[in-house]
Amino acid sequence: MSPGPAARHQVVVVGAGPHGLASAAYLQAAGVDVAVFGRPLSFWREHMPAGMLLRSSAKASSIAHPGRRHMIEDWAREQGREVRYPFPIEDWIDYASWFQRALVPQVDPRSVTEVERRGEGFVTRLEDGEEVESGRVVVAAGIAPFAWYPEALRGLPETLVSHSVDHRDLAAVARGSVAVLGRGQSAVESAALLRERGADVELIGRSGVLWLGTVPDGGSVPVARSARLRGLGARAPIPYPPTEVGGRQTGWASAFPNAFRRMPAWAQDYATRYALRPAAAHWLVERMRDAEITTGVTVQSAEPVGDRLRLRLTDGSERTVDHLLLATGYRVDVAGYPFLGRDLLESVQRMGGQPVLRRGMEASVPGLHFVGAPAALSFGPVMRFVVGTWYCGPTVARGIAGGRQPLFARAY
Repeated sequence: MSPGPAARHQVVVVGAGPHGLASAAYLQAAGVDVAVFGRPLSFWREHMPAGMLLRSSAKASSIAHPGRRHMIEDWAREQGREVRYPFPIEDWIDYASWFQRALVPQVDPRSVTEVERRGEGFVTRLEDGEEVESGRVVVAAGIAPFAWYPEALRGLPETLVSHSVDHRDLAAVARGSVAVLGRGQSAVESAALLRERGADVELIGRSGVLWLGTVPDGGSVPVARSARLRGLGARAPIPYPPTEVGGRQTGWASAFPNAFRRMPAWAQDYATRYALRPAAAHWLVERMRDAEITTGVTVQSAEPVGDRLRLRLTDGSERTVDHLLLATGYRVDVAGYPFLGRDLLESVQRMGGQPVLRRGMEASVPGLHFVGAPAALSFGPVMRFVVGTWYCGPTVARGIAGGRQPLFARAY
């Protein structure tokens, strides 16, 4: 029997995380026929550890949507829930699932196995072989494929070395002695969770932990000397941006993605490095008060010794542990998306693996859009956070359906 005709939509969205859901919500509101594929919130459900707390406030963790009627506060009021700070991951997943059911109920959970160009549009092939044609494709497939393993630590048994992205429940490795490599939020919180599950933990990082403080409304911000407004005859502090990404000055540069993409490369690089520097929330201080933290070093090499792992650090010292957990972050390279074929990838202009995007978050391949972390090169570090959906959602919709581009990643 020959296959039936392919389904046809104006836009296909690959991925149903925050950026994919926001893009779909705005596209639908603009009257665009959109299909969304992927298990809803799979990264958050399958790759974030149970018991994790969000570093950003609930206000900065709401997913973008037209009308602003599906904020976390609306979920809490409707469900009779409390908006806690810090906000538990389990509560956020419950909120985001409520959001998806209300605004993007048509999500198809089938995985996408291939996206290829065909004529003036695209064909998206699904896990069961079905093909879907569309004029445009929005790639919102998340960061799981970009987990970074230092060269010296690749190829080792998964029972001895794993990345934080591998664990929905850290209880699987919370036994005996565990070394955690990193010094950002993921590293410090993973170390705290492992200690609370009974493991003997050592946190290893190149430098000390930068702790984040608080602002009056509960949002987390870097503890640093206040920047001052100059030439106004007063010494009023520059406020932190409501996006909660970056510092008092670099944060405002990042909060305007449409302006960020027009900044000189050196300014973009500075703002990005500052906004994404490793740091941990202040509420982890007490949980890590008596923890063993080794700074000024990193792991130079590792080798299995029986059912344990011997680590050599850059200061020449050694450790023998039961497990090494890498909280070494993510390095975006869209070649890591298995559904993007070679021919399509070769047509996408990239820098260091990241696509170079223009108006509407459109790549050099007409009709192909990237949102989320892959958009950070062109539109700034807010793209790596949920708050970035407040820019990407309307931007993609207006880039496809027409209209002026938003300037500010602003939810409130």
